[in-house]
Amino acid sequence: MIKGFFSKHPRFKKGLLILVLLGTCMAIGDGVLTPTISVLSAVSGVRVKITGLHENYVVMISCIILVVLFSLQHHGTHRVGFMFAPIVIAWLLCVSGIGIYNICRWNPGIFCALSPYYMYRFLKSTGIEGWKSLGGVVLCITGSETMFANLGHFSPRSIKIAFACLVYPCLVLAYMGEAAFLSKHHYDIQQSFYKAIPEAVFWPVFVVATLAAVVGSQAVISATFSMISQCCALSCFPRVKIVHTSNQIHGQIYIPEVNWSLMCLCLALTIGLRDTNVIGHAYGLAVTIVIFTTTFLMLMVIIIVWKKKTISAIAFLIFFGSIELLYISASFVKIPEGGWIPLVLSMIFVSMMYVWNYGTLKKHEFALENKVSVQRILDLGPNLGIVRVPGIGLVYADLVTGIPAVFGHFATNLPAFHQVLVFLCIKSVQVPYISEDERFLVGRIGPKDFHMFRCIVRYGYKELQQDDHDFESRLVSKIIAFVEMEDLLIQNHRQSCEYGDCIYSPVLDSRNVLVKLDSFGIEEGFLHKEESLDILKAKDSGVVYILGRSIAKAKKSSSLIKKFAINVIYAFLSKNCREPDVLLKVPHSLFLEVGMVYYV
Repeated sequence: MIKGFFSKHPRFKKGLLILVLLGTCMAIGDGVLTPTISVLSAVSGVRVKITGLHENYVVMISCIILVVLFSLQHHGTHRVGFMFAPIVIAWLLCVSGIGIYNICRWNPGIFCALSPYYMYRFLKSTGIEGWKSLGGVVLCITGSETMFANLGHFSPRSIKIAFACLVYPCLVLAYMGEAAFLSKHHYDIQQSFYKAIPEAVFWPVFVVATLAAVVGSQAVISATFSMISQCCALSCFPRVKIVHTSNQIHGQIYIPEVNWSLMCLCLALTIGLRDTNVIGHAYGLAVTIVIFTTTFLMLMVIIIVWKKKTISAIAFLIFFGSIELLYISASFVKIPEGGWIPLVLSMIFVSMMYVWNYGTLKKHEFALENKVSVQRILDLGPNLGIVRVPGIGLVYADLVTGIPAVFGHFATNLPAFHQVLVFLCIKSVQVPYISEDERFLVGRIGPKDFHMFRCIVRYGYKELQQDDHDFESRLVSKIIAFVEMEDLLIQNHRQSCEYGDCIYSPVLDSRNVLVKLDSFGIEEGFLHKEESLDILKAKDSGVVYILGRSIAKAKKSSSLIKKFAINVIYAFLSKNCREPDVLLKVPHSLFLEVGMVYYV
């Protein structure tokens, strides 16, 4: 019912997309705010002991730490990751130990604060002021919204066990200890954490706190890389360079463009604001919106994915959503005092991502509507003087059926193409990983003497296409395997044909053939069909990549907003993002680009 509703009402579908993008952009905003507030608040603690230290020195030290932090990202967390666990454990033990010390010294009865009764009494006695204070109280739970954003590094069970058995108890003891200290020192609210530290251990705790701030910032930066990588795979973010930093752990990645952009934004906030209270207001609003968006989207996950009862999903939303809305409403009061920062950042990111997604979908729709049949091109052959030249032509296309319009444009203006043509379609599917046996789908286009094939290469949204080594050889191996087994595949796995081409999905166990081809270097003695030998000879003559550059233009009748979005924003993003030849590591000497303008 829910799927049908969104299919019938495109506006609600767009609204859902914007909501998802908003939550994602707020989470990306965490990648800016978390390093800023973590490092600045940790370094500012030094002013408790060195009271004469000017604020400019605190800002300068914070900026140096941030620059070093972002400069080391390209090395990957695996090189320094062995230090993270000891630092975090030392930090948790420090804050819990200090908390126990403060509880015993200042107010042992603070344990009563665990009762919800005191929360109720506090809100009842303070009224509106107590409600407003929730905008600051929410900072106690910040970080939990990105707890599961690092699943590329850790398993869900390890995160649950670590949080329930270590992190949560230590944090509760730390906050109760700080509350016990404040119950006897009402006027030490500023820098209360550092003032509550015993004199003898202040400097060691200060060092551990600074290191823990760096580790916490690293976790959110890594989570931001992971989210943007998945957004790219789902056509919600312009293509960027994604680098694996670890050979053992697949989820550890590095995105240069995003890394330096985050660093510049962090430095701008640190130098421009200088106040952890203002940054805290921005941070709190971003976190509460991320948490509520996640809760709302869980409603559909529970119903559609988990297939649970609707009443259970609604009860989940009402219970958790009402609590989160209470915190959001308190955080909105802080908009003039710094809460506007995540709103501005998220609006910029949402606009960019929505325009990119819209332009990409329109480009795909144009390709579908203007695809041509093989027969039409071949019928024009005698008139155009089409000839076949030695070699293999890999025509990059977004279509899984038909011939892309850009190839018809190419054949019409330059009536010659290669002896073997492969229409290559690379797709990111909505599952994390694709097994190697299911990655390539190979089919034939037209009669056998045309030597034209289609190959769909599928990647999960967590996989990186540019790390596909020896792509050409593997592709040719799959095509030859298809040719060798074509009769069997036609008999068992023939699918519907469109525009004169059929896609055969080699689901049968064709690995025996592939093993022979790979193990013996695709030796001719193991090939039984003449066409397979022709393909090998064509490969020896050279492989050329033919890529289409489709330039989007808004129609003259479009509104000014749409013209600005397509002709300015989308054009700028398309021009400056990574091109498909970069994703495929195509040498420029083997790269042929065909331009074509389309109107949306």
